[in-house]
Amino acid sequence: MFAVAEELQAGGVTLLQYRNKAGSARRILEEARELKRRVGKSVRLIMNDRADLCLAAELDGVHVGQEDLSPEGVRRVIGPDLILGVSTHNPEQLREADATSADYLAIGPVFPTSSKENPHPVVGHEGVRRARTLTERPLVAIGGIARGNARSVLEAGADSVAVISDLLREPRKSAEEFSRILG
Repeated sequence: MFAVAEELQAGGVTLLQYRNKAGSARRILEEARELKRRVGKSVRLIMNDRADLCLAAELDGVHVGQEDLSPEGVRRVIGPDLILGVSTHNPEQLREADATSADYLAIGPVFPTSSKENPHPVVGHEGVRRARTLTERPLVAIGGIARGNARSVLEAGADSVAVISDLLREPRKSAEEFSRILG
């Protein structure tokens, strides 16, 4: 994980989400602190789900899903200055998240994804276009994003993309190619 993060940093990535659904709180905190030590000066680090561990590791923000602590609950923990992102999967969830203090909203999965065990239904480009009409906040497209489809997702209305699989094989090279494609 750390070597991949360093390669992504070298490739120009400026924001990473630390996601560990199975680790103990102690392990998550240790790994988050090490990640920050290695890349934290030039990469903003977002903790998935855990507002408490975000603060303990001194990361830059928290991203929550629909089954996690509410956005307002997270905001009470992290305060007004850290980044708060919320995943949404349909127009109703997006409207609800837009009424919170979230700094950005994620919509997806845009395409089929293998990164989730039980993914939500695919929203496609039309779901991104619809989401764009429902919020003025920064909109992040998630789910199945790769170099071959990233540009089309931005053209549909997303401000940025979240990527997992297409960055793992050759992290630095992939990150550099994404920068060229999206830049």
